[in-house]
Amino acid sequence: MPDVKRRKLSHDGAPSTAMKSKGDRVPKKGAVPTKSAETDETEVEVASTTVSRHAQDVEEDEIAQQPDDAEATKSFEDLGVIDSLCEACTSLGYKTPTAIQTESIPIALSGKDIIGLAETGSGKTAAFALPILQALLEKPQPMFGLVLAPTRELAYQISQQFEALGSLISVKCAVIVGGMDMVPQAIALAKKPHIVVATPGRLMDHLENTKGFSLRQLKYLVMDEADRLLDLDFGPILDKILQVLPRERRTMLFSATMSTKLDNLTRAALQNPVRVSISSSSYQTVKNLMQRYVFIPHKFKDIYLIYLLHEFAGQSCILFTRTVNETQRLAFLLRALGRSAIPLHGQMNQSARLGALNKFRGGSRDILVATDVAARGLDIPSVDLVLNFDLPPDSKTYVHRVGRTARAGKSGVAISIVTQYDIEIFQRIEKALGKKLDEQPTERDEVMVFAQRVGDAQRVAITEMKNHHEKRNNGGAKGKGISGGRAKRPGGKRDGMDMEEG
Repeated sequence: MPDVKRRKLSHDGAPSTAMKSKGDRVPKKGAVPTKSAETDETEVEVASTTVSRHAQDVEEDEIAQQPDDAEATKSFEDLGVIDSLCEACTSLGYKTPTAIQTESIPIALSGKDIIGLAETGSGKTAAFALPILQALLEKPQPMFGLVLAPTRELAYQISQQFEALGSLISVKCAVIVGGMDMVPQAIALAKKPHIVVATPGRLMDHLENTKGFSLRQLKYLVMDEADRLLDLDFGPILDKILQVLPRERRTMLFSATMSTKLDNLTRAALQNPVRVSISSSSYQTVKNLMQRYVFIPHKFKDIYLIYLLHEFAGQSCILFTRTVNETQRLAFLLRALGRSAIPLHGQMNQSARLGALNKFRGGSRDILVATDVAARGLDIPSVDLVLNFDLPPDSKTYVHRVGRTARAGKSGVAISIVTQYDIEIFQRIEKALGKKLDEQPTERDEVMVFAQRVGDAQRVAITEMKNHHEKRNNGGAKGKGISGGRAKRPGGKRDGMDMEEG
């Protein structure tokens, strides 16, 4: 990488030294034994211009896979990215652009709106962060970009990505999410950050209640995991946010899946967008992910769970459940059996949620028991196994759950526990994927060896759950909600919107 003079952004957005720009570069077996699910691949409707290609199984934080055709290999430089940002990509281990980055970055640099469709783990964050940072360097100003995310953890992760990519140019970010005190957030906004990453509910609170905060000068808007934003009923709030944003802006909308719900939002927020798709279907999973299922009686779920964890002993695992109560119960059950499990759900306060993620990332906990609050966008590169203890309610959520493994070009395994009550949901998932999943081989005699130990642990878990609920109930007002008793202050009702349901 040739040496360049760097220009750093001062805290108020003004340039401090000159930098050489390359902005003028030309972007050079068997399924459940019932009726079989039919394959029905639905083609994605093209709104404007469609750019399609096969997805590379790589992750934005560790791009190691090299394309087979060396002549077709493009670098970030070839896409029109300036030298200082190329240096940041190199320092973060981004060797070559992913498919979504290769297609999106030149279009974004040309100043067009984008609808990006790519499976989870394909590098979407850098696909919108790099063009925004490059535009920020050309015309520095505070409150330059706004990124909306459906969950708090994803918002923190996006902010970290922006700061890492913009470290050489001193980019300042502010994270505005529910569950945290609004006063420090208001102070952070008063310092005029370049990029604001927010959940919609808390952002609306600040727009209504924080004096002097305005987004009238905004140049870039990004809606990440846009379908999930609508699934969480953020639609009316998004409409209000769009009304206070300048019409002269660039907008990018990214998601792993797209639904008809997004049509109205797309028409309201984007102008003549270019659609970029690197998925061959609406429910694409990466090629190096091994997906399996076990079909068992419901009453034996706990026993089969422990058997599967025993079979994959020593590997990191995310265990997905449908409810907060089941998440907490399984964490107690696994601990009673000597497993290092930690729960993650929307009724935990924000510091506890971040602490749980950090312990799992750091390896001090092997098993993360989570609701779907952990299904979207979280970058945990070392996950070996995803276990669906409860099947998700829809196929989109399934794709995002299993996308927590097989990242950065690595292989991974996803196993779903299917009971007699889950057959219809499972068939819908297979139909959306366009293929039949293989059955995970199990031996009933080997499984039932764990029955006695699991029964003992279940009794311990029941006692722990009673103590847990008593502790929460005795907490009085302080125990209500994630805001810790601050629900009556402005925006308190919106705090729960970026939590996990249930």
